[in-house]
Amino acid sequence: MSEGKLYLVATPIGNLGDISERAVETLRNCDLLACEDTRNASTILKKHGIEKKMVVYEDSREQRVAPELLERLKSGEKVALISDAGMPCISDPGFRIVRLCRKEGIDIVPVPGASAFTAALAASGLPTNGFLFVGFLPAKSAARKAFFEKYKDFDYTLCFYESTHRIEKFVDDALEVLGSDRIICVAKEITKLHERFFTGTVAQVKEELSKSNTKGEFVVLIAPKDFEL
Repeated sequence: MSEGKLYLVATPIGNLGDISERAVETLRNCDLLACEDTRNASTILKKHGIEKKMVVYEDSREQRVAPELLERLKSGEKVALISDAGMPCISDPGFRIVRLCRKEGIDIVPVPGASAFTAALAASGLPTNGFLFVGFLPAKSAARKAFFEKYKDFDYTLCFYESTHRIEKFVDDALEVLGSDRIICVAKEITKLHERFFTGTVAQVKEELSKSNTKGEFVVLIAPKDFEL
């Protein structure tokens, strides 16, 4: 029996054309597809004419499902893990099964692709020589402010994900702690129909957001304190 392998397959973050040939081939040839949501996974599979057995692997089930996947991998199966968008394990499920595979000596094969924060960073005009990716900050305003206070003098660009429900509060907190002149970029709906970049001082971006539809998914980038556009 062949040795099992875990494939971490990046999927599009919006535009379905942003999937690689290698990713499609991996999905076609795996024995099992582990996904966050079978509906989202089915959209990708259908587009490429693939039928595949799926198991749900999302945050609330990860601790239980990871050992089950490990046993299938140890029996020789090839498992492809995808998230709803982007690279598994990056602010998405995947860490537990990867850790188990490393402990058991099972091969892990990354199949890279689209990433919202790297796409936003590249197109933002903010410094790219170094960055700290944080993902989602806590929902509470006090926790966000504490983070901004701790990292307000950080030497590199800070990268975050934020939801449609909290994006304006996020910017308000950044304004209060970092000041109105700090340069930021708020990238909305990367690769999707309503993609848009709001770049400028915190005060300018706050004003633009107040006049815009803030429904969607966001990447927020905060430049080092002395950076000027």
